Amino acid sequence: MTPADLRAFLRAQPWAVEATAGPNGAPQAAVIGVAVTDALELVFDTLVSSRKHANLLKNPRVALVVGWDDARTAQIEGLADIPTGAELERLREVYLARFADGRERATLPTIAYWRVRPTWIRFSDFRADPPVIIEWSATELAINE
Repeated sequence: MTPADLRAFLRAQPWAVEATAGPNGAPQAAVIGVAVTDALELVFDTLVSSRKHANLLKNPRVALVVGWDDARTAQIEGLADIPTGAELERLREVYLARFADGRERATLPTIAYWRVRPTWIRFSDFRADPPVIIEWSATELAINE
């Protein structure tokens, strides 16, 4: 699997399970709609009143699991940020191209867009015997340039 194959796999998955650390350090998870850029940035929206928003403001480290159908999955660890200016516009358009219903939410003053820049990814294909498991660091993928 190449980084281009990984990008195609991620783009085929509309949902992810996102995990953050809560105020007391306990894990908290949520299902989110996620879009993927050419640089393998993951983008999602959320209400500023959500637990994930508060958690990420305090600790930007995040883990995601993308894909679980068809016995293939990607585990992703990364750093999240709230883009601004031209970056926000670019990433919002990527998200809205994926989720047309996001246009209605985009008008809310209480919506935030988060970007996750992966620092580590593990792709697993359990259809194969033996399973195919591939790991990449951000440097190997050159995804944070």
